[in-house]
Amino acid sequence: MADYKIRDVEILTGIKAHTLRIWEKRYGLLVPDRTDTQIRTYSDEELSFLLNISLLNKHGIKISKIAALSKNDIAEKVWDLHSVSVLDTSGEQFVLALIEMDERMFTHTLQALIDEIGLEKAFTNHLVPFMERIGVMFLVGSINPAQEHFMSNVIRQKVITEIDNLPIPVVDDQPILLFLPEHEWHELGLLFYQYLLRKNGFSTFYLGQSLPYDSLIQSIKLLNPRAVISSWLTAVEEAFILNYFEKLQKDAPDVLICAGGAQMKTHLDKLPRGIKPIEKAIEVLHLVN
Repeated sequence: MADYKIRDVEILTGIKAHTLRIWEKRYGLLVPDRTDTQIRTYSDEELSFLLNISLLNKHGIKISKIAALSKNDIAEKVWDLHSVSVLDTSGEQFVLALIEMDERMFTHTLQALIDEIGLEKAFTNHLVPFMERIGVMFLVGSINPAQEHFMSNVIRQKVITEIDNLPIPVVDDQPILLFLPEHEWHELGLLFYQYLLRKNGFSTFYLGQSLPYDSLIQSIKLLNPRAVISSWLTAVEEAFILNYFEKLQKDAPDVLICAGGAQMKTHLDKLPRGIKPIEKAIEVLHLVN
């Protein structure tokens, strides 16, 4: 069980620390534990409870009325919110579903977003902020590998479904190759690049996870792509990244090389000249054009 400090809870629930203290004092919503130095700490169960309260409060229910409800009544009212727009509350619902390993809530919330605003906006405006937001949960150790895999695979399935619903573009003379380097298995970002490119009519070849370097070079020689795109999330030594791209530039001198992911942001200033970083997913369209 994780222990969240009040700053962590503020980030995850959207409830300001000052407001949270007032609610605790005035309504007795929670009585958090305290450290030896009197710092408030909250459990996973208390975080889930506060997420539910935040959802109801954002939908116009006054905190005084929420405080009078039982925990079961609060949970039922949260489920009733699924019939209304999730645009303002998706973050809380995603975090709540993740903590409780509630696939039904996670899937329902994600599908509702896709139905309302499409995958592009759902991914860019809601899923990416959510994944950044739960960085706090990784830091305090409240997410185990099973929860991470659960979340990633639900999102992955949805993105693949949306890709499958798109028409397959006619292969042109210079398609775009998408791949992950040999050590990399996190493909959500790359799948979303594939979705954006296919949606906009680009001919693509998706080569998938952990592609051996020699296989990448063989594919480049065979298909003569206009661009190769990768995503680097897993931490590796800086020298490995820089050497990889320097070698790729020499072996494929006429190909545009683009790369996104956290490692590109970390090593942005040291990347070889000519490597195009993808800082936001939508930029992939401008780069290949």
